[in-house]
Amino acid sequence: MNPAALDLQAAIRARLVTDADLLAALGGPRIHDGAPRGTDFPYVTLGDTGQADWSDGTADGGDVSLTLHVWSRQAGKKEAWAIAGILMRLLHDEPLALADHHLVTLRVAFAEVSRDPDGITEHGVVRLAALVEG
Repeated sequence: MNPAALDLQAAIRARLVTDADLLAALGGPRIHDGAPRGTDFPYVTLGDTGQADWSDGTADGGDVSLTLHVWSRQAGKKEAWAIAGILMRLLHDEPLALADHHLVTLRVAFAEVSRDPDGITEHGVVRLAALVEG
């Protein structure tokens, strides 16, 4: 059985790679669990994931956090925010089917776009919070 966090990550990635708007904004299925060197911009990476116990005494549960990163080299924040907005629309309250768990809630907890320290890359962050059972 997969940990809830890994199960959720797989379901999120599966949802993202099927959305035409996101694929058009990225120029293809550029959604990576660690981007390969030389990846074309823009792209999305799966970031830090955490899991805490959310069991209620009768059922096992997990309180899962997951961060998505948006990377853009287009001048200004418009492209990064547009992609972050698509991620937010696709995932907030989305009833994803997990392989080994049941998703109770999935919410966008936070989003921001800022200039990366390299001075040329816009970096978007979308943090998700989920409760899962099983």
